[in-house]
Amino acid sequence: MGAHVAAAIDKMKKNGYKHTKKREELLTFFARKNRYVSAKDAYDFMAKNYPGISFDTIYRNLHDFVALDILESTDLNGEKKFRFHCCHGEIGHHHHFICTVCGATREIHMCPMDFFEEQLADCEIEGHRFEIYGKCENCH
Repeated sequence: MGAHVAAAIDKMKKNGYKHTKKREELLTFFARKNRYVSAKDAYDFMAKNYPGISFDTIYRNLHDFVALDILESTDLNGEKKFRFHCCHGEIGHHHHFICTVCGATREIHMCPMDFFEEQLADCEIEGHRFEIYGKCENCH
């Protein structure tokens, strides 16, 4: 088990979720993919090892993992996709380029909010999200 998966399982347990082999395998799937993938892709992977597992179970776990900040999600081509959450503590605040074909991501180490803060000086900013979409070098 990798360090990111172990940390995710620890976070899960601290928040009252049971550590199960299925959840560990699902998290390992996302850690190995290291890109945005659909819930169906996760379901197809899990169904190979666990015939009879329901899509609803997978989807519910994915949303639980997002709520716990273990996975992050985005809408890509009209479908919700998920990926293992970046470790912001290790790489600092950043954003992503996301390939619309394969879901691969690339970190962008600057924040466009720096350009908007003076225009929003009288506002209290509570958060933001910035993503760039396109085709990666392998897909264009």
